[in-house]
Amino acid sequence: MTEPPAQPPTPPAQPPRTAWGRSEQQDFRSRVRGCLLGGAMGDALGAGIEFDSLEAIRSAHGQEGVTGYVPAYGRQAGAITDDTQMTLFTCDGLIRAHVRRDAGGWHPPTDLHAAYRRWYATQNDWGPDERKDSDGWLAREEWLYSRRAPGNACLAGLAGGRMGTMEKPKNPDSKGCGAVMRSAPFGLLIGWEPRLVFQLAGECAVHTHGHPTGHLAASAFAVIVHGLVRGASLPTAVQTALQLLANRPGHEETTAALQAALAAVRAGLPTPERLESLGEGWTAEEALGMGVYAALAGEDIRSALLLAVNHGGDSDSTGSICGNLLGTMHGDTALPPEWLPELEGRATMLELADDFALEMTHGQSLHATEGWLTRYPR
Repeated sequence: MTEPPAQPPTPPAQPPRTAWGRSEQQDFRSRVRGCLLGGAMGDALGAGIEFDSLEAIRSAHGQEGVTGYVPAYGRQAGAITDDTQMTLFTCDGLIRAHVRRDAGGWHPPTDLHAAYRRWYATQNDWGPDERKDSDGWLAREEWLYSRRAPGNACLAGLAGGRMGTMEKPKNPDSKGCGAVMRSAPFGLLIGWEPRLVFQLAGECAVHTHGHPTGHLAASAFAVIVHGLVRGASLPTAVQTALQLLANRPGHEETTAALQAALAAVRAGLPTPERLESLGEGWTAEEALGMGVYAALAGEDIRSALLLAVNHGGDSDSTGSICGNLLGTMHGDTALPPEWLPELEGRATMLELADDFALEMTHGQSLHATEGWLTRYPR
C-alpha cells in the first residue's frame, strides 16, 4: 500500500447529501440524540469517581462499585464534566461550519476552533452576560459556565488565538484523551466518506493535542461512530478504523489499543480487572480502547456503562466514549430511562441534537431563515 500524503486534502466544499425519507430522518435523529445523551450519561456516571482507585470505589460503594449516579461538582446526581461540554461545542461548530458553507466559506477546522474557543470562555468567565449575538445560543447556556476538571492541554491549546494545524499542532507532545472524548459528533456526519471523517476529526484534534496518538485516536473514534450511525456493527466499525489507521505515521499505539480491546472481549467474561488491563484511560489510546471494550463486552447498555466507569482511572472519559458508541448504535429510546431525569443539561442536549439532525437533513432550506441564523450565526 502507498503512503498517504502528510496532510490529506480538506473535505470538499459540497459533501455528499443523502436522500432522506421520514423513517430515515427519525432513525438519524434518534441516533444523534443517543450519541449525546449516552455520552453524557456515561460521563455523569464516572464524574464522582474519576480520581478514585478501584479499591476505593468498592470500599465506598460496594463490591459492584457505583450502580448509578453519585454526588459530583456540587450536584447530588447527574453532573457532567468537560467531556460533555466540549462534545456539545463540537456539535455547535459543525452546524456553524455547514451554515457558513452556503455563505461561501468552507473551512471546518476554523469553525471548530472558534467553537472550542467559545467553550474556553465558559471555563474563564463568570457567565454568559458578556457573550455577543455572534456567539450563538449554546454559548449563552448558563449551566455550561462551570469548570469540571478540564484538561490542561485543552486549556493551554485554546488559550491563544493561533489555531493548531497538522503542520504546526498545538501541544505536539500531548496524547491525553481530551481530543478523543469530544470527537463523537464528527462521526455523525453521515453523508461523508469515512476517510474524510477521519481527516476532519484529526485536523480539529490538533487544536489541543498534537501527538500522533492524541489525534489519531480521535480520528479512529469518529470513524467508529460514523460506522455505527450508518448501521454497521461495532466490530465492523472498529475494523474500518483499523484500516484507515494502518499507514498513518505514528498509528501503532492507537492500533494496538483497539486490537487489545478486541482481544479482551474474546478472553472471557467482562470484569473491572480485565478492563484495567487495557490501561487507566488518561491517554487517548487507552480511553478509546477501554470505551470500545466496555461497549462490546457489556451484556446490555446499563451493564456496559457501569463496566466502563468502575475502574481506577479516567472514569468519566471512558464512560463518555462508551456511552457515545452505545447511544449511536441503539438510539436514545434504548438508554436506561432511570438515568435520564437527573442528567444535567438534558434539555440542552436534546435541543442541540435535534438542531444537528435538522442541519444534516434540511440544512440548505434552513440557511435562509432568520431564526436559524440567529441560533447559528455565520
